Amino acid sequence: MNEPSDRSIDTLIADFEAAAYIDDDGIEYWTARDLQKLLGYSDYRNFLNIVNKAKEACTNSGNNIEHHFVDVTDMIEVGKGATREVDNIKLTRYASYLIAQNGDARKEQIAFAQTYFAIQTRKQEIQDDDIAQYTPLSEDQKRVLLRNEIKEHNKNLASAAKLAGVIEPMDFAIFQTFGYKGLYGGLDKAGIQRKKGLVSKQNILDHMGSTELAANLFRATQTEEKLRRDKVVGKHNANNVHYEVGQKVRQAIIDIGGTMPENLPQAEDVVKVGRRLQKAIKATQKLDKK
Repeated sequence: MNEPSDRSIDTLIADFEAAAYIDDDGIEYWTARDLQKLLGYSDYRNFLNIVNKAKEACTNSGNNIEHHFVDVTDMIEVGKGATREVDNIKLTRYASYLIAQNGDARKEQIAFAQTYFAIQTRKQEIQDDDIAQYTPLSEDQKRVLLRNEIKEHNKNLASAAKLAGVIEPMDFAIFQTFGYKGLYGGLDKAGIQRKKGLVSKQNILDHMGSTELAANLFRATQTEEKLRRDKVVGKHNANNVHYEVGQKVRQAIIDIGGTMPENLPQAEDVVKVGRRLQKAIKATQKLDKK
């Protein structure tokens, strides 16, 4: 993926901000049909596949999709003064962020949107005057969201690794080990489990807090991008790339004074957390209907 120029970044920012609407409550939103064009998708039906993935991620993170994805009908001109109705969706900033996260990161527009909406969401979170419009995610919600994102991005990472020559399941397990060793100061999966007090059958990703999950998500996305961008060939070279990216993520944590990932505490099984959030959502929906 090519790095966008300063000029193209300015253009993309202007385009995304120009496409935003403000509703009667002063809340900013985008529409699916506008976002489709901004993100470089020519076919709306194909774009809806990305929207549906985003809805699933929204639900899995413990949020109500009806608050973030609102079905609407718009009128469009079809020529000679005629109009017709088309389906559309009003999207909150959070919904737009999830759509960007589930898009094709090789598209320049998607890569930009992932950063744009993440920054805009963070700005919204820290502004006191917007606090009534945005509720920060709880730790449980962040964990479920990030864990699901890692699952999806690991599929992309596996695809990129396969192109580089990491074919067999054992080869991919070794490839993953190199990434962990880079990020965790030389510890492999078993070493991380021992450090965290986990048994061998427990998935380390399922017992990470949101900070640790975010570090691993960054490791996975950046490794995939580097494998594709540099057209890496050979298992040995792919392993080295994964290790080096892991090391760089670790160094970034050191540079900002963060806690090393192996020293972060073991968290409750995220599968159980997800089930609990789902039950809470269903209970809330029942109350809303009364």
